[in-house]
Amino acid sequence: MPGRSIAKTIAVLLALAACLAPLSFARAARDTLVMRNGDRITCEVKGLDNGVLRVNLDYVDGTISIDWLKVARLESDYLFLVTLQDGSAYSAKVISPETAEGDVVKLSIQPEGEQQSFLVDRSAVVRIGQTADNFMQRLSGKFTVGATYAKGNSTTQYNFGSELAYQRTNWGAEVAYNSNLSASTGATTATRNQLDFNAYRLLRWKNYFVGGVAGFLQSSVQGINRQTNVGAGLGRFLKNTNRVSFWLLGGLGFQQTNYEPTVIDQPPQKVGIGVVSSRLDAFTFKQTRFSLSSTVFPALTSQPGRLFIKTNASYYLKLFRKIDWNLSFYGSWDTQPPPHFKGSDYGSSTGLSYTFGNK
Repeated sequence: MPGRSIAKTIAVLLALAACLAPLSFARAARDTLVMRNGDRITCEVKGLDNGVLRVNLDYVDGTISIDWLKVARLESDYLFLVTLQDGSAYSAKVISPETAEGDVVKLSIQPEGEQQSFLVDRSAVVRIGQTADNFMQRLSGKFTVGATYAKGNSTTQYNFGSELAYQRTNWGAEVAYNSNLSASTGATTATRNQLDFNAYRLLRWKNYFVGGVAGFLQSSVQGINRQTNVGAGLGRFLKNTNRVSFWLLGGLGFQQTNYEPTVIDQPPQKVGIGVVSSRLDAFTFKQTRFSLSSTVFPALTSQPGRLFIKTNASYYLKLFRKIDWNLSFYGSWDTQPPPHFKGSDYGSSTGLSYTFGNK
């Protein structure tokens, strides 16, 4: 079917991009970290995300994860992409001035260009990433694979997911693909493919951004052969720290749904929709992460009160290095589906995830 072939093509493209992304550049290990216990480390700072500072050492194989709040000083001559709690972003040098023992650790942000440097609390820095001139070097993401089998009714379930993100100083984009297949004796094989794309650009007002969303859904359970939606709106970071991130976006959009042929052919449905999208990310140092994204599309041009809902939730537990175990939930709902069609498709899965880049 057209929807499945498109989804397979996109999955292949994501896989190819992700395979190339780890081939990122390595610069000289000339950064210096001074820890709160007095340890001094010469390293290459790879980035800060989820409250974890990732560094490379010349004499250690692989990347080391360091608790950001245990760092007393950072010294580097390189430019980084720096994101603060208020949503502002800079291409800047990050240097820690010397402070007396017990004082709040400050960072000097020295923006590229003519902007003056300024001091911020260490806790106000949400994200740090290496700058790069090459497109592939700005990519990050993850892969997730899983499978379950039950002998009682010969039930088999496979799931595959991938995310790919691209980050610049004041804007970014992300594409996520999830595929689930479930088969059991005496039942029709159920397939579900979901593709979501979102992009944003920061505004001059702190923590505000304009964003666009686009999505594709194929669900054999709901009889949806292809459902596409696009929308745009205004968003705001309601919480943005190196432990919790939560944003909300509201706007307008359009949706078209093509249903699978049944006894009675169902013509494509075209609907003007509202867009209410949100994402919550929460994490603890090295061990666990939780991610919840949800989008509600209220129908505006027909069937008032009809809602289309999509959600994905994942819990990640660190196993070793870049490998996580994860438990995920997915679902899609239509509060007023056409006659003879189901209004929901949801389920859970578990598997292993591999992250690369700044993820």
